[in-house]
Amino acid sequence: MTTSQEKVVGQLADVHQGKIYPAEVVFENGIIIQINPVAEAPDQWIVPGFVDAHVHIESSMLAPARFAPLALAHGTIATVSDPHEIANVLGIEGVRWMYKNGKNAPLHFHFGAPSCVPATIFESAGAEVTLSDIEDLFTEGTCHYLAEMMNWPGVIFHDPGVQAKLDLSKKMGKPIDGHAPGLMGEQAKAYFAKGIETDHECFTLEEARGKAALGVKILIREGSAARNFEALIPLIGEYPEQIMFCSDDKHPDDLLLGHINLLVKRALKKGYDLFDVLRAATINPMNHYKLPCGQLRVGDAADFVVLNSLENIDISEVYRHGKKVVAEGKTLWQPEINSETPNHFSPHYPPETAYAVHSKSVGSTEVRVIEAIEGQLITREIRQHLQVEAGLIKAAPDLDVLKITVVNRYVDAPPAVAFISGFGLKNAAIASSVAHDSHNVVAVGSSDALLKRAVDVIMEAGGGICVVHDNGTEILPLPIAGLMSNQDGAWVGTQYERLTKIANAFHSKPKAPFMLLSFMALLVIPALKLSDKGLFNGVDFSFVDMETGG
Repeated sequence: MTTSQEKVVGQLADVHQGKIYPAEVVFENGIIIQINPVAEAPDQWIVPGFVDAHVHIESSMLAPARFAPLALAHGTIATVSDPHEIANVLGIEGVRWMYKNGKNAPLHFHFGAPSCVPATIFESAGAEVTLSDIEDLFTEGTCHYLAEMMNWPGVIFHDPGVQAKLDLSKKMGKPIDGHAPGLMGEQAKAYFAKGIETDHECFTLEEARGKAALGVKILIREGSAARNFEALIPLIGEYPEQIMFCSDDKHPDDLLLGHINLLVKRALKKGYDLFDVLRAATINPMNHYKLPCGQLRVGDAADFVVLNSLENIDISEVYRHGKKVVAEGKTLWQPEINSETPNHFSPHYPPETAYAVHSKSVGSTEVRVIEAIEGQLITREIRQHLQVEAGLIKAAPDLDVLKITVVNRYVDAPPAVAFISGFGLKNAAIASSVAHDSHNVVAVGSSDALLKRAVDVIMEAGGGICVVHDNGTEILPLPIAGLMSNQDGAWVGTQYERLTKIANAFHSKPKAPFMLLSFMALLVIPALKLSDKGLFNGVDFSFVDMETGG
C-alpha cells in the first residue's frame, strides 16, 4: 500500500513554545511527520483545533452526527459532552445511542458518565443511572469521565451513593467534573477535596478566583442560556493553565453563528495574551481530559485549523486526522441519514380544569411567583397579590404574571401549576419537552385554554417546542427522546429561529424564550422552580406552598 505525504504552509501558532513562525506541516496517514520552519509562508495561521470543554449536545436539539457539521465549520474538533439530558429520559441506552450516533463523525465526542440521574428525588425522570451503569459505561469505553456532580450536598455530607461514584471514578482513573454554583469558602474546600477537578458554574469573579486558588480548573461558560464570559475572562491572565472555554448549552440558531471560535475572538479583542487564549480553547481541555486530538506536534494526529485572519478567527480550513473536513469555511463531511428516534413518552391530555389553581381565600391572595431572568439559570422568588374568583386564583397577564405548568410525560399524572413573571406573553402559550433535568413538558401561557393546547401539542408529537395562539399552532418536532431532531442542523436552526420570532411577536420578553423556559424546572439551580410534583425552593431544597398567607 502506498501513501502520499501532504503539507500545509502558513504561520504556525506553537502553543507549547508560545511563538508564531512560518512553517510547513507535513503529514502522512493522518499523522504529522515533520514541522519545518520556512523562510516565507502565506498569511494564513495554523492553530490547534478548538474544544468545547463542557456541552450537552442535546441542547443543540441535534443528534451528534447533525451537530458535527455545524461545529466543525467553526473550528471545533472535539467536545467534552455530558449526555445527562438523554440519560434522564432513556438511561444508559440513551447514552449508548449518543455514542453510536456520533462515533463516525470527524468531530470527537468525548462522553462522560452521568453522575446524577435522576438529578433529584423531587421530580419524575424517565430513567435512573446506577453505580453499576457508570462502571459499565467506563469499562466498555462509551464514557471517559464522571460528568458533573450536581449533588454537592451529597458530596459535602458524605452521601454513600455519591461517595461510591466518586470512589469508582478515582479507582478507574477517570476525571471528575464539578457543578457547584455559588459554593465558596469552607463548603467549596470540602466539595473539591473529594477529587472533583472542574467547575463550569461560577457566576462571579470572586467565586471563580476562590475555586481557582484551590487548584480547580475553571471553565468559562458562554452559551445560549448562561453567559459568564464577561465576568470571568480576567482569570485567563491569572490562572492560564487552569482555564478552559465551554458553552454548556448551545441552541441550534446560536450554533449556526459560532462556537468556541467566538470566545477566542472576544478574548483577543480584549487584549488577552494570544497563547493564553489558545491554550484555554485547545490544549488545556485536551490535556485534562486526555482527548485523542493532535496538538500540532510531530507524532500527533494531523488535527488543526487554518485561519484567514488571526484577529477575527476567520475559519478557512479544518483538518482531522489529516483529512480536510472544512474548506473555505464550509463543512465537507455530512452524516449518513439515520432515522432512529428512540423516545420515552406516554402521551396524556389533562383537561383544561386541571390547570386551575384553587384557593380558600376571598377576594385576593398573596402568592409566590417565579421571576425568570433572561441570560441566567437562576430565578428569584417574588410575591404578588392576585385576584381570587369563584375559588380560583387568576393570572394577571397585564402585570406579566402568567401560569406555568410542568406535566409528567412518563406517566399519566395531574399537572403541576404555578405563576411566573418574565415571559410577558399575551394571547399565546409556548411549550417544550426540553426541560432540564427530567424533561417533562413545561409550558407558559396567558390563559388556561392556551396552556392546555400547548401541552397537548407536545404530547401528541412525542416531543418538541411549540407556540400556540388564537390563529394557529407552530411546532418544531423533536422525536429523539423529545430532545433532538434527526434533520439537517441548518434546517433545525432556522426553524428554531422562526418559532422564536413568532413567540416574540406575541410580546415574549426574552429574546430566547424557549431556552429560558427549558430551565424553569431545573431544581438544582436556585431560587424558585417548578417540578412535576410542585413548587420548589432551590435554596432550601424543599417544596413550598404557593400561597404565602400574606
